[in-house]
Amino acid sequence: MDNHIQELYQQKKALDNKWEQEHKSEGRYTLNMVKIDNKVRELINHIKMAEAQAAHKTAPEVSVAT
Repeated sequence: MDNHIQELYQQKKALDNKWEQEHKSEGRYTLNMVKIDNKVRELINHIKMAEAQAAHKTAPEVSVAT
């Protein structure tokens, strides 16, 4: 897997852990948790795009003969 994609996954995991710690300390859903959720969604979109680009680069070129 590409290093960039691994870094994105690590960032997501760190945000997930931060969200969990916030939930444990506050005991409820806070505004900060909403911000973390938004960052996680943004990271997921970046991960999807990076994985699609990586898949496109490794896909074999196909020639269609008629």
